Amino acid sequence: MGTKFKGSKREIQALDSFIKLKRATETISSRVSSEFNKLNISESQFGVLESLYHLGPLCQKSLGDKILKSTGNITLVIDNLEKRSLVERVRDTADRRFITVHLTDAGKKLIEEIFPDHVKRITNEFSILSAEEHEALGRICKKLGKKEE
Repeated sequence: MGTKFKGSKREIQALDSFIKLKRATETISSRVSSEFNKLNISESQFGVLESLYHLGPLCQKSLGDKILKSTGNITLVIDNLEKRSLVERVRDTADRRFITVHLTDAGKKLIEEIFPDHVKRITNEFSILSAEEHEALGRICKKLGKKEE
C-alpha cells in the first residue's frame, strides 16, 4: 500500500519508495532482533556490544555515531550495559576527560554467543535476493545515505 497523498508524480513516487523502504526495514529489523527480547537486550545494546567486539574500545561519541544514536541516548544505553557488567567505562590516564567504553569478559562472552545466530537470521532474511540484487540494494542504500542538499 502506497501513499494516498495527491501530489506530483515525483512526490508520490518518492513517498511510495520511502514507505516501502521503511516498512521493509522495520519488518526485517523486528524479525532479526526478536531474539534480543529473550536475552533482555535492546537492539541498541546489541549494536554497542557488536561494535566494541569488532572495533575494540571506543568513546561514547564514536559509539553513538556508529549505531546512529544521540549522545543522550547512547549514554543511557551504555549505563544499562554497565549495570549488567557487560561494558565498562575507562578514563584515560593522560587526559582524564577522555573516556573509552570497553567490553568486559561477560560482554565479550555474550556477544560471542549471540552474534553467530544473529548473522544466520540476517542471512536468512536476505536469502531471497540474488547476488545482483544484493549489489543493487547496496548501491541504492549507499546513494540514499550519502545524499547531501
